[in-house]
Amino acid sequence: MSGSGKSSALAQLGRRGFQVVDTDSTEWSEWHPEAEDGGEWLWREDRMAELLRAEHEAALFVSSCMSNQGRFYDRFDAVVLLSASADVILERVDARRTND
Repeated sequence: MSGSGKSSALAQLGRRGFQVVDTDSTEWSEWHPEAEDGGEWLWREDRMAELLRAEHEAALFVSSCMSNQGRFYDRFDAVVLLSASADVILERVDARRTND
């Protein structure tokens, strides 16, 4: 969910030397206009498969909120859900300046 703190958590993990990938970019995701409700962003499954297949020097952390991410859950050691109250999420989304 937008505003739950995924990007902030990822930034902290990156500063601590872990490999991090934020999939909120066209490098990792693409627009699918044919999806329900007029379209949605989905992982580029070929790129995600390649990323998860590769060897990594440090632990890899991936941030996402895509409906097709569940197809890859068996390739992760753990899946963590960040959540916050609706008031907190709305306040964070309204105040942020780094992610349109």
